[in-house]
Amino acid sequence: MAPPIRIIKGVIFLFTLLVVLQQLGIQIFPLIVGLGVAGVGIGLALQGVSLNLFAGLIFIFIKPFRIGEFIDILGEHGEVKAIDIFTTKLLHLDRSIVVFPNRKIIGEILHNYGKIRQLDLMVGVAYATDLTQAQAAVQKIAAGNPRILQVPEPVIGIALLGNSSINISVKPWVTIPDYVPAQVELYQTIVEESRTAGIQIPFPQREILMLKAE
Repeated sequence: MAPPIRIIKGVIFLFTLLVVLQQLGIQIFPLIVGLGVAGVGIGLALQGVSLNLFAGLIFIFIKPFRIGEFIDILGEHGEVKAIDIFTTKLLHLDRSIVVFPNRKIIGEILHNYGKIRQLDLMVGVAYATDLTQAQAAVQKIAAGNPRILQVPEPVIGIALLGNSSINISVKPWVTIPDYVPAQVELYQTIVEESRTAGIQIPFPQREILMLKAE
């Protein structure tokens, strides 16, 4: 039997059933309304599923990001751990998991850092410090840390003339897993080496002038 004939017979059967129920005194209008509402709900649910599926296929074939890369999107950031048909999972630096429905990502601005990130550290030294010596010391520390990538080359230089210190910017690149450990290690080594070399790292100071009332 051809499919159109089956559909026509099904519609006739359903119409006949509704007429019989009506003759038996059964109110079929609420049933029809209920079926309509249920149909709308199912349609919306399937629409969301189909959008997630469509977005997932786009990610798989176009690859705007890959597993292992660090991305920032919709106010969330983390390492891409899984790209499924319906969802994408990010791993936060605190080891928590963020799960995105794929349809939420489509059309949003995506910041893809790739598989390396740049640290943004700041070290303050006293104004009387030999800046060439201080920067050379920081450069040596960065070169000696195995977590720091030497390609691209670390960026080190004067960033700000503060109220009580000259701030040296330290911006080396590291892999995603080394982002936090490298920052901790660099700060500790910089403090220890500065003390050894006699480089003063000043703390914030404020002078208060007391005026005697006449």
